[in-house]
Amino acid sequence: MPLLIILGYVWPEPNSSAAGSRMLSLIKLYLSYGWQVKFASPAELSPHRFMLAELGVSEQQITLNCASFDRWLAEQNPQAVMFDRFMLEEQFGWRVEQACPDAMRILDMEDCHALRQARQSCHTQQRPVDAQALNSELALREIAAIYRCDLTLVISEAEMQILQQHYGVPAALLCYCPFWLDKLPATNSPGYGERQHFIAIGNFRHAPNWQAVLWLKQQIWPQIRKQLPGAQLHIYGAYPPPKATALDNPQQGFLVKGWVADSAEVMRQARVCLAPLAFGAGLKGKLLEAMCQGTPNVTTEIGAEGMNIDSGWCGAIASDSAGIAKAAVELYQDEALWQQAQQQGFQITSRRFGPQQALRVWRDIEQVRTTLPQQRQINFTGLMLRHHAYRSTKFMGQWIEAKSKLAQIAPVSGNE
Repeated sequence: MPLLIILGYVWPEPNSSAAGSRMLSLIKLYLSYGWQVKFASPAELSPHRFMLAELGVSEQQITLNCASFDRWLAEQNPQAVMFDRFMLEEQFGWRVEQACPDAMRILDMEDCHALRQARQSCHTQQRPVDAQALNSELALREIAAIYRCDLTLVISEAEMQILQQHYGVPAALLCYCPFWLDKLPATNSPGYGERQHFIAIGNFRHAPNWQAVLWLKQQIWPQIRKQLPGAQLHIYGAYPPPKATALDNPQQGFLVKGWVADSAEVMRQARVCLAPLAFGAGLKGKLLEAMCQGTPNVTTEIGAEGMNIDSGWCGAIASDSAGIAKAAVELYQDEALWQQAQQQGFQITSRRFGPQQALRVWRDIEQVRTTLPQQRQINFTGLMLRHHAYRSTKFMGQWIEAKSKLAQIAPVSGNE
């Protein structure tokens, strides 16, 4: 039985973030094709993590800058290794190549960090995203990791385009890998009259989500509340900091509820989902959840990026607070408009995120794996980057490891 080892940036939390749900989908994909999967991470065990043992997936705590990982990996002898975000490839890539050179190396971007950072920076500076913003130090690191891997999973068609057209990454190194559903959602979800109030949801540790909450609180919700004085906005999300819970105000109908174990259930109860994302990247799991539960939404161009279809959006797309508020009120009050948006959401899930996506992704992965030697020779830039970058990363990691061992043997006194 072939083995996939996933090196996780964090432990999967499907009820806390879209990244957690996506990772679970990738694990299930490999399991469905008869692979064994082991998940390893240097992160601390999180309270909301998914119990991977339920799927027959073993867990391994690993240590940064330590040769114990090399020995463990060599003993496992995997046929493929997946890096969860480019930072894990930077940390462990050279160790993987050294311990199991024949294993396929896959990078799951989650989303394009360089694009997200560029958009956030330009949003703060109130200027359009340009080449200078996109060509950041973070971009240099992330694109280099893509070249060093055999295949990179890219969640959005928009990011596929940016990676190829702006950064010049060859299409052969990329695999379009969006969200997908094991089965299409039932279209008999609660109707307009069975729902009430608005909902916003997102992990508070994710900067775009926190910015969206502030935008709602300061500008958007007061305009909605003025026209709908009986409506409430229920805000859910994992890891709410004190500054977020301090925004809770029942008199204003602005309710910060924090983490919820069943996001699908609260989404099904809401009439409209609000996702005013001023910056970000990737696909928005909250909007896919809304579509699946038959909940129309109001978002921005960035929110809908990579999810729209020619026949239109499942709600409304607006760019400023007045436009978002106006669209939200109309969608909330107009039953015919609401029903049309709900049906459009079901169409989007069927066309863009159905089970057929999983089959296509698997075929792309296997195509590269079965022709790996040839693929690596074609990717000369990757060979060059691994030669240079892995040497520097390797020596840095070994220096940190040696320094840590020395500190344990002869601790430095506080007077030195």
